[in-house]
Amino acid sequence: MDLGIIGKKAIVCASSKGLGRGCAEALAEAGVNLVMNARSADVLEAAAEEIRARHGVEVTTVAADIVSEEGRAAVLEAAGDVDILVNNAGGPPPGMWYDWEREDFVKALDANMLTPIALIKACLPGMMERGWGRIVNITSVSVKAPIGVLGLSNSARAGLTGYVAGTARQVAGSGVTINNLLPGIHATDRIVQMDTHAAKTEGRDIAEIQAARQATIPVGRYGTAAEFGQTCAFLCSQHAGFIVGQNVLLDGGATNLSM
Repeated sequence: MDLGIIGKKAIVCASSKGLGRGCAEALAEAGVNLVMNARSADVLEAAAEEIRARHGVEVTTVAADIVSEEGRAAVLEAAGDVDILVNNAGGPPPGMWYDWEREDFVKALDANMLTPIALIKACLPGMMERGWGRIVNITSVSVKAPIGVLGLSNSARAGLTGYVAGTARQVAGSGVTINNLLPGIHATDRIVQMDTHAAKTEGRDIAEIQAARQATIPVGRYGTAAEFGQTCAFLCSQHAGFIVGQNVLLDGGATNLSM
């Protein structure tokens, strides 16, 4: 299906690997030119070169920490006028309630709530003036079903969700949509980190941990970055203009919500 976004320009944060890479790849396949960001310059440029070669789109790379004010400024300067913004940042570490102090919550809020909000605010005026824009925030299934060991992530991502709920409806009349993608368990480095933490905590083999987690997912497997990216690309398409302020679950059916 033609997504109708050939020649658009997108910022995709934390896009050298994982879910961000999946989103960048899918947007490039749809003909979107990219500004890709990550902290590691070598890994980022390697990913960008693969996407250029495969899809023939323009790809600008900015190696910077998107959570820092300087990093955001560098990405925004390199991008100029953008049509699409995909917010993404690594989640805070798992743990127990007694592990976290005020500074831990501040870091989590800065990365997973305040940074996306800052980028949204920077991109919205131009999108609204031009009468078209798409913003997708990669959050977590935890905003619908909080995860015990992810108290930091639960808190920060819930705050972003609340902000988006109001903002999306305020700007929809200008042709701009804002939505959230809520990944469940996908085969990414983040999930390896969590599986490793669980294996260490429970004194079990990581393969056993993974098998047990896959058994809780109705489709019987972890998700892939590629299928996640295709969903992101659709939300960024011309066909998604009536999807506003939604929290879209991609979890293989693991979260059973009656409403």
